[in-house]
Amino acid sequence: MHPRLRLFRRDWMERLTVMPPQLFVALWVVLLALVFYASLGQVGPAAWVGLAAAGLLTWSLFEYVMHRYLFHLELPTVWGHRFVFLMHGNHHEDPNDPWRSIMPPIVSVTWSGAIWAGMALALGGAGTVLFLGFITGYVIYDAVHFACHRLPVRGRLMRTLRRHHLRHHHGREDGNYAITALFWDHVFGTYLSAKKAAGAHPRADA
Repeated sequence: MHPRLRLFRRDWMERLTVMPPQLFVALWVVLLALVFYASLGQVGPAAWVGLAAAGLLTWSLFEYVMHRYLFHLELPTVWGHRFVFLMHGNHHEDPNDPWRSIMPPIVSVTWSGAIWAGMALALGGAGTVLFLGFITGYVIYDAVHFACHRLPVRGRLMRTLRRHHLRHHHGREDGNYAITALFWDHVFGTYLSAKKAAGAHPRADA
């Protein structure tokens, strides 16, 4: 059993911070099927494909911005440091915890529901199709993130994604913020090559 960092004194609060991978698969198979079903017939086929693709691209940028500016937010107070540690710092402290490499449902389901509602209010039925692409991107992101830390990787693509992410963990934390759409790090100048990540743990380039 992996020794886990304890974030809260109360057991019920602690349980809200973890996500077993089996539950992740079961939960998101059901929720993606629900959103997919809700998206059917909202727009024509060509618009459906375009909106879903736009949602996927929107997620990729959201992923980068969230990781760079929210997860690595620097707050000057003790409570600020505590908040950032609860949100993401604990993952850097123990990156191989299998139940904290995936966003817990209290966060992922809550914010995804709010984003779905916002897109639907703004765009009507088209918003649901846009959200389908967006939330599919999220599920891919969490699955890739879990694989980078916990699974033996095979194939050039997964090895590239894993190397990119582990340079962020074991090299420098001020770069390689993208998990799935690595091109954003090149666009915004935060890509860490092996040289830039000097001093990285050997696993960063495994």
